[in-house]
Amino acid sequence: MKNFIKWIKSPSGDFALFIVLLILANIAGQKAFVRFDMTAQKSYSLSKASKDVVKNLTEPLSVNVFFSGNLPAPYNGTAQYVQDILVEYKGSANKNFSYKFFDMNKAENQRIADGYGLRQAQIQEIKNNEVGFKQAYMGLAISYGDSIEIMDSITSSDGFEYKLTSKISKMISTTDILAGLDNGALTMTLYETEDLKNFRIGGLSEAESIVREAFDSVNKKNMNRMTFVKKTPSGEEARADGAKYGLQTFNWKNKDGSEGVGIFGLVLEYADSFRVIPLTIQSSIFGYVVSGTDDIESNITTTMQGLLSKSTQIGYVTGHGEAELKGENGASLHLASIVSDMYEFKTLNLAEDTVPPNITSLVINGAKTAFTDEELYKIDQFVMKGGNLLIFADPLEMQQGNYYQPPVFTPVTTGMSRLLDRYGIKPGADYVFDENCYTSRQQGYGNVKLYWAPLMQKKQLAKHPVTSNLGYVIFLQAGSIDISAAASDKNLKASVLVKSSEHSWTQADNIDLSPNLEPPYDKSTEKSENLAVLVEGRFKSAFDKDITAKDGASGELESHTHLSESSQPGKIFFASTAYIASNQLIDEEGTEPVALFVRNAIDYMNGNEDLCTMRTKGLSLNVLANTAGIFAPIIKYFNQFGLAVLTALAGLIVWKLRSVRRARIRQMYNPNDERDISKSK
Repeated sequence: MKNFIKWIKSPSGDFALFIVLLILANIAGQKAFVRFDMTAQKSYSLSKASKDVVKNLTEPLSVNVFFSGNLPAPYNGTAQYVQDILVEYKGSANKNFSYKFFDMNKAENQRIADGYGLRQAQIQEIKNNEVGFKQAYMGLAISYGDSIEIMDSITSSDGFEYKLTSKISKMISTTDILAGLDNGALTMTLYETEDLKNFRIGGLSEAESIVREAFDSVNKKNMNRMTFVKKTPSGEEARADGAKYGLQTFNWKNKDGSEGVGIFGLVLEYADSFRVIPLTIQSSIFGYVVSGTDDIESNITTTMQGLLSKSTQIGYVTGHGEAELKGENGASLHLASIVSDMYEFKTLNLAEDTVPPNITSLVINGAKTAFTDEELYKIDQFVMKGGNLLIFADPLEMQQGNYYQPPVFTPVTTGMSRLLDRYGIKPGADYVFDENCYTSRQQGYGNVKLYWAPLMQKKQLAKHPVTSNLGYVIFLQAGSIDISAAASDKNLKASVLVKSSEHSWTQADNIDLSPNLEPPYDKSTEKSENLAVLVEGRFKSAFDKDITAKDGASGELESHTHLSESSQPGKIFFASTAYIASNQLIDEEGTEPVALFVRNAIDYMNGNEDLCTMRTKGLSLNVLANTAGIFAPIIKYFNQFGLAVLTALAGLIVWKLRSVRRARIRQMYNPNDERDISKSK
């Protein structure tokens, strides 16, 4: 026993205990481990949206991974990243998530991959100082229920988490969401004041039975997760419900001279959100009639889908010279293609159409001509009901003269200022020029600075999900924006997403877009300008009353549907140029910074802000060439030589400190030792 204790205290015993400790630590690590993501963009950590998707799976979901072995760099890093991120998915998921890696050296696994529809990708390989190509499997197949989706040719880790989560989300249908709801969580309420039956309103007596029949049909198709309620408020209660939901209210005089107040409408509610189903009383030459019962079942279905799931349909306003989704030559707008994985644009001509109930966002992209008051009113009331509005607006329009005359720039007048001024947003009728701008290389001129194309880097981009991880964004012919009024409104939150540098200036007259343009000599006129803003909260209407109401049948019934302020919080995104939504700046694949910025804005406006950071995670968007001034060469040479010099200096400092320490120890314990320790062995 004494010999054992003596051995334990010896160096060999310490080494043996260290080996035992390592073995035990590895055994414990197989069951419980901790990973720390030290990357600035958290590239190896899952976003909240990904965690929410996999932890709420109601059916088994499996990910089958097919990557060939011995992949050359950088593809081997991609394979490792896929494995690491799937470990994160598994750690956040419930028991229904699983993944499996297949050995692609086996012929049977290659047949399985081919059966899923995966194809080998051609990748570049450097071997024996020669550049060649090889075929390799680099894909995966996702199975959920009876659905199968594939991700093929995964040659880069950029945006992998976003693509995988998007695939999984698309596979989870509305049925899966309904399966997780408790009975009664989804409530449809018919508001109908009894006194309205005293008036001659066509179809009112049958409206409840028609609504109930449509409700029963929809409810049966959706696992009976819905509940129907009828309320008959009157007086102030009816007025309060009308203001809360934006429903149609009525006023009349009773026989005793008192004022009567009624309400009519249909609302679908889930948690803290609601949607109004089109069901109204309208006037005609034959009297008042109930409108909306003909297609009530389909309206209930589409409204339910819009309420439960993420909004997939976005209204695209047309009729005022806006950019066309598909041109006469058949070319499509890249803006539509880069969002097609989650959203679909539905064209709306507000002169004829109303905004459907399942649409929560409207896009106005490059309008050139004026909106009518009726169209503006529809947009205004859409915002008052909690709708979201995205506007890409050119401040000026270029009118080309003859060959010998320069173009003339005139303000674009659409009438939208009537709304925007009320919402606290005031666009300028000018162009913003910036010394920090895009540089074009032109033959015969060399590098030419295009001052009307500001290049905004990180310090000009807000710390916001829309601009997350973006290293730079280029705007083109943008105007200034003043949001001081929105910032001073306590009911609104105003954010500047993109602003020009401090070396920028505005110009409204005598505009020159030639490459030989020079900055102003008076630098005191230069200052940063807002180029893209976001305002959120409860807005006040730009109208005092319903201007779309038409004179109908004579009678004592007075209808009110106007909302003077927001019934739900909404969002308004405003960019002072439509070029950022054009094919000129948005690439077809949607990988350029401007395309990512616009896509992030659309996601944020539709409640998918987690997707913004997920999409740009791991992207190499901090390009050294876009660093302004003398900092680019400084950073370049520091990376090449500075780090090596710092490492050498650190070694010298450590060597010197150790020499001083040895000298101090010698002085303390053997002051008479005259040997030069630094030279001794």
